[in-house]
Formats: sequence, structure tokens, C-alpha cells
Amino acid sequence: MEYSYPFSTDWSTEEIVDVIAFFQAIEKAYETGVQREDLMSKYRRFKEIVPAMAEEKTIFREFEEVSGYVSYSIIKQMKDAPAGSKIKGESRKRK
Repeated sequence: MEYSYPFSTDWSTEEIVDVIAFFQAIEKAYETGVQREDLMSKYRRFKEIVPAMAEEKTIFREFEEVSGYVSYSIIKQMKDAPAGSKIKGESRKRK
């Protein structure tokens, strides 16, 4: 992919790496599918770094603008899916 991931300059290097890993899991969900538990653990870590819902929405929107991937729909699917499920985006990209 030829785009930059959204991040805050207030985050540590480790936090930036963890947020990038989360967005890579979102990409994987659209490309090949991702195990619910793997995505859940990355999302939980993302929420430790970005606890505010407003900031989460802003970062998701920034990611969608540069990548075309809609994070919200994948997270909703993850929350609704039973344990052991594979999460897969309905289409490769929205754009």
C-alpha cells in the first residue's frame, strides 16, 4: 500500500507500531479475512491508545480517506461475530 497510517505525535514508538498493526488487521480483513480473536486483541490495544470515541472516529475517517478501507464496519462485524469466526470485509475497498 502506498499511503501513510494516521497517528498522533504524542504516541510512543510502541503505540504507533501497535496502531499500525491494528490498521494492517483491518486491511487483512478486506483482503483475505482475519480471525476475530486476532482483530479483537489488536482493537483492544488500539482502544488503550485511543480511548476517546471522538478521536477513534477521527482516526478511522483519516484511515478511510487514505486507504479506502472502512474500519467501522469491520469492528461492528467483529463485535457481532461469535468466537472463532473469520472476519471478512464485503468488498475490497469502498472507493
